[in-house]
Amino acid sequence: MAEAQEILSEMALRLEKGDATGVKELTEKAIEEGIQPETILNQGLVAGMDVVGDKFKNNEIFIPEVLIAARAMKTGMEMIKPLLMEANVASRGRIVIGTVRGDLHDIGKNIVSMMLEGAGFEVMNLGTDMTIEKILDNIEKETPDVLGMSALLTTTMVYMKEVIESLEKAGKRDAVKVIIGGAPITQAYADEIRADGYAPDAASAVDLVKDLLNINK
Repeated sequence: MAEAQEILSEMALRLEKGDATGVKELTEKAIEEGIQPETILNQGLVAGMDVVGDKFKNNEIFIPEVLIAARAMKTGMEMIKPLLMEANVASRGRIVIGTVRGDLHDIGKNIVSMMLEGAGFEVMNLGTDMTIEKILDNIEKETPDVLGMSALLTTTMVYMKEVIESLEKAGKRDAVKVIIGGAPITQAYADEIRADGYAPDAASAVDLVKDLLNINK
């Protein structure tokens, strides 16, 4: 048991440092040792990304380091994903995320997606230029717990309001929590368009989703 804990602690540390090769080797070792995939996910990969999220929030690291750590996390995730599915391990929640219609900016949104995946959520990233029709279609098909919308332009942020109004008209508004973010977005705007929450950065977005879904941090 002590050796298993050592493997998982080392995995979290390597992930924090962005060492994808180290994470891969330790994930292989953990699987060989018979450590449960859910334990590898939560005590190895998610534990490492939690530290990355905290450091990012406190300005101790910046976007390049987050991206490198997220890449390392993805390496481990790809190895345990089939095992998690076999074991029928439920994700912490399902999230549909994208940049709204007319806006092609996606770096911030992609970082949020990676941080959410690193926190154990199932993320459907719809990319950029996300239309109301595409959103409604995916909410119908994927039945997500959360819809995340991003915008970097003041001219496209107004589309977020149209999306929420369309969800209300379609009778889907109560089925999904809506969060928004992006450079021009504020809490005041989130309140104005009746979104469920606003996050100024990726780490805060993870905390916001956990709060909305009543998940212990």
